[in-house]
Amino acid sequence: MKNFILGLAVLSTVLMKAQTQIIAHRGYFQAQPSTTENSIKSLENAQKLKVYGSEFDVRMTKDGVLVINHDEHHGKMEISETSFKELEALKLSNGEKFPTLKDYLKQGKKDTSVKLIVEIKPDKTPEIENEITRKTIKMIRDMKLESQSEFISFSLNICKEIKKLAPSFKVQYLNGELSPEQIKKEGLDGMDYHYSVFQKNPTWIAEAKALGLITNSWTVNEVAVYDELKKQGIGFVTTNIPEQLKNK
Repeated sequence: MKNFILGLAVLSTVLMKAQTQIIAHRGYFQAQPSTTENSIKSLENAQKLKVYGSEFDVRMTKDGVLVINHDEHHGKMEISETSFKELEALKLSNGEKFPTLKDYLKQGKKDTSVKLIVEIKPDKTPEIENEITRKTIKMIRDMKLESQSEFISFSLNICKEIKKLAPSFKVQYLNGELSPEQIKKEGLDGMDYHYSVFQKNPTWIAEAKALGLITNSWTVNEVAVYDELKKQGIGFVTTNIPEQLKNK
């Protein structure tokens, strides 16, 4: 009987691992009540929803402060050309203060079951990208969040710099032009592509899995697209509707 129970436990673990996991895109901001993407509240909502992870975007101000924002601009201010003090004066639309990476990670640390999916945004030069990458990794290490953090970027340079500085960190490339074989050759851990890329290349998910790569897709906001990717065995999807896809 013990062996039977043990067998069931192992099988259920395998099945759980095989299930497509859900990542909240820029946090769970379309909750009720709704909030603002990339806000501390959106991360807190994702933590309450108990999804696999919550994705957010890292940029650097003119004076070297790491902040959370998707666009290059906060209001009319270009983040890379503006001091943090000036940026901080403009609050988010939900009334929160403009979030730093440190503040965001502090909230992330409150629930270790939800992964922090760190997207480091491309910048104007490889040198600036490398500086942002170094500072981000240092902060994550200082806060002892290594095992909770995973990394993505549209910049191949940033992806490779992360692997150079922290070989054990999981890194996925976002841009979509590299095949599974090329991702493997670059020494990265996976591909996190727009779902249209997988639609155009229907063998890539299976090829990536055969190579031991992580497979993820963004931004999957239609149930039909999710079902299509799930049938192909994709490992993760990043979505603005995590509550709808979580138990499908």
